[in-house]
Amino acid sequence: MAAVTAQWELASSLFDQLRRDGLDEPGVSRDPYGAGEQRAHATVAAVARQLGLEIEGDAAVNLYMTLRGRDASAKRVIVGSHLDSVPHGGNFDGAAGVVAGLVAVAALRQSGTILDRDLTVMGIRAEESIWFQVSYIGSRSALGALPDGALDVCRIDTGRTLAEHVAECGGDPEALSNRARCLDPARIGAYLELHIEQAPSLVEAGRPVAICTGIPGNFRYPDVRIEGSHDHVGLPRRFRRDAAMAGAEFAMALDRLWEEYEAKAVPMACTIGRFHTDAAAHGLTIVPGAFHFSLDVRAYDEAVLAELDARVDAIIAGIEQRRGVYFHRGPKARAAVGAVDASIKADLERCADELRIPVLQLGSPASHDAAAFAAAGVPMGMIFVRNENGSHNPREAMAMDDFMAGAALLTQYLATSYASR
Repeated sequence: MAAVTAQWELASSLFDQLRRDGLDEPGVSRDPYGAGEQRAHATVAAVARQLGLEIEGDAAVNLYMTLRGRDASAKRVIVGSHLDSVPHGGNFDGAAGVVAGLVAVAALRQSGTILDRDLTVMGIRAEESIWFQVSYIGSRSALGALPDGALDVCRIDTGRTLAEHVAECGGDPEALSNRARCLDPARIGAYLELHIEQAPSLVEAGRPVAICTGIPGNFRYPDVRIEGSHDHVGLPRRFRRDAAMAGAEFAMALDRLWEEYEAKAVPMACTIGRFHTDAAAHGLTIVPGAFHFSLDVRAYDEAVLAELDARVDAIIAGIEQRRGVYFHRGPKARAAVGAVDASIKADLERCADELRIPVLQLGSPASHDAAAFAAAGVPMGMIFVRNENGSHNPREAMAMDDFMAGAALLTQYLATSYASR
């Protein structure tokens, strides 16, 4: 704990610089494969060099900062998170995990702790799916699991493909298309990620830190279009093919579905992010013939997720039949449930007891790169840090005291689990 506390200035100054790297009032915009993320990666790499870490990259331009251990043949441990943000987001989402990794390295070195294997702090690219509508781009690329077609999708603000952005930042889209992987899951002993909490559960419980119990998987439709018929406002209801009312019926059916699962104490969530008529054609006296929305459905169990998928299919089929509309769903994205390794979780609980840090057991409401590692078969664990105002907004409110407690828990785990004997 003392060795971690001594890194307060390192952590504080690094957070300040990362804010400047992405400053875009009213928040930060560290755009993936763009100027904001590029500056953040350069900032973190510079600090890593000062700490004496070895710097490497890969075809997806992920950043690997490695503290060598005694046995180079042992499975390495990775501590990582992403450095991109949503547009006008907060400074801590993602970045806290990378800063915590560097704090842990500095604390281990200051305390003279040598690990029995390599420790890599990973700065991961493009976790925020809002930009390219694809989940876990950096981590899945590193693991050779980037979804088919991902390189052809366009960033929402530039209209340019992921392949173009990767190449511009010095990556190798061709290697990614061939599923070349930098990380062999069989050669990774564990993946750890620290992240701010994204619902105020720790605030409510009065605890600084939580240990993750699981990460939800999801299925997503980024761009659904309901096709109906543009008609006169006086058209009787029985003749209408109203796309907007079909969208409203879908939203209410989805809310009832969530209420049903909540009543059974089955955790899940569904979100309609975009929800609008066609701005080029809608009007006060026009029955909407087109409606657009996005959908994210998530759950902590693969069987529940599959069941929800089928329930959504049935809801859509019923609305199409009743209202004479058609749902053009477009591309469907999917991310697997991220199972936390029981041994890592138990060790984190032990370390929290040793440091007298009061912790909460908490399922993540959000998706994280850790889930991509878990899906690849890598033992995974996560630590959450208290954050009062949610994430993906400029009001993220992680206190440095809480961050240092989370970083101390991470460092204690590394020191007690992998110290060279």
